[in-house]
Amino acid sequence: MADPLGAYDPSRALPVGSVGRRPGGYWGMWTLIGTEAALFGYLIFSYLYLYSQSGTHWPPEGLPKIASAAWNTVVLLSSSGFVWLCERLVVRGRPKHAACAMLVAIVLGIVFVGVQLKEWRDHPYGPSTHLYGSLYFTITGFHMAHVIVGLVVLTLLLVWTALAYFDEARHAPLTIGGMYWHFVDIVWLFIFSTLYLSPFVL
Repeated sequence: MADPLGAYDPSRALPVGSVGRRPGGYWGMWTLIGTEAALFGYLIFSYLYLYSQSGTHWPPEGLPKIASAAWNTVVLLSSSGFVWLCERLVVRGRPKHAACAMLVAIVLGIVFVGVQLKEWRDHPYGPSTHLYGSLYFTITGFHMAHVIVGLVVLTLLLVWTALAYFDEARHAPLTIGGMYWHFVDIVWLFIFSTLYLSPFVL
């Protein structure tokens, strides 16, 4: 006779996350990405417009040094690759390897932050020195804020992955969190092209 109060049965445990890859959070993340893409689009447009109207040497201190920014681009794109790898490993039933991949992604993200902070410190100008400095620190500052938020999200996903909360059927949070991180990386490509490459060709 069945227990009317319902004895604990591991096979009937409450699921963690949603089944499938298209839960409500997936579309919510696309909405967030759309609004954030508009924000960065406005910032980059403002930079290019004011650049065209400045009538002065741009950037004032001369052409930007792209070595550290190019290195940071490689670091951030590599981090995105490890986030993708983490999800693939979860789908293949290898949570420990997935957790290692996510850890590498987080470390690379932290390296990006460190290199960016060093670049800020090494600049001979600040946010209020001139128009270029204001635009540079505003654009890279907004992006840095998004990177930090992304690192918090990845850290939470790392904990859940290490605890084997995800499996082949239930890993929607990994997909959604990965979407945000990939978006942050794509935005950086536009920022890198605008701030570091465009002065050489415009």
